[in-house]
Amino acid sequence: MKTYTTVLGDTFDKIALETLGSEYLFPLILAENQQYREVLMFSAGITLNIPEVEIDEYENLPEWMEDDLADETGSYEEEETAEFALEGVDS
Repeated sequence: MKTYTTVLGDTFDKIALETLGSEYLFPLILAENQQYREVLMFSAGITLNIPEVEIDEYENLPEWMEDDLADETGSYEEEETAEFALEGVDS
């Protein structure tokens, strides 16, 4: 199990996003740190236990779930992003 040391202003969902990749996984962190269940915003220096989470690789995703703008590295090409951002805007 990993640990995370809070900084002033951290919240469970922010920590889940940073450590587990999704803010929706905050209940997993909360379950491992029940003593802080009433904390909405953390002060600095609190050490939390972060559970190990297996991330499933899904095959055959529906088209609406695929990220068609990202290349293999996960970065966006400027030209495609600009065209997408300006789509539907009158010049």
